[in-house]
Amino acid sequence: MAALRAAKQALRKEIKKRVAALSDQEKTRQSSVVSQKLFRHPKYISSQRIGVFLSMHDEIRTEGILEDAFGKGKVCFIPKYLTNSSHMDMLRLTSLEDMNTLPLTSWNIRQPGDDDNQREEALNTGGLDLILMPGLGFDKDGNRLGRGKGFYDTYLERCMKHPKGKPYTIALAYKEQLCQEIPVDDRDILIDEVLYED
Repeated sequence: MAALRAAKQALRKEIKKRVAALSDQEKTRQSSVVSQKLFRHPKYISSQRIGVFLSMHDEIRTEGILEDAFGKGKVCFIPKYLTNSSHMDMLRLTSLEDMNTLPLTSWNIRQPGDDDNQREEALNTGGLDLILMPGLGFDKDGNRLGRGKGFYDTYLERCMKHPKGKPYTIALAYKEQLCQEIPVDDRDILIDEVLYED
């Protein structure tokens, strides 16, 4: 266990360094390529209810994806992470304007505030068809290296108990985030697909 933790930590450091070396221009370019791949993806096209992460500076940018999804009449949900736990909810976002009114967290990402309890949680209603997954690193077998908090693994376990079952999962990645092999244990949930510029 300790060896696995250490291997994950070392890999996180290495990937962060690779992504930090990318210019903003290159991040924007790759984000656009990956977004276009997503827009053509049959699972995205057929999905009505989508979980979308709001990107941090070292992740594929998702604002354009939200814009496209709203334009196509899809129902979007965004993560709300509970501090000091591995609990996350996926709460309904109504528009890009709605997103811009959300408070910033200490990680500098927007999420609904603690007093914002009027929003629909995806699993309390119709579940999700698709979740776009963030992460630090990925391999081609669908293994994902998160930030170590377990938010998405815990949420996917909750999805599996929902009548709709586990949504299709697509990770969005810079090619610098791809690894030969991600060290995992049996609690890590596989991702269905990773989209990147190949």
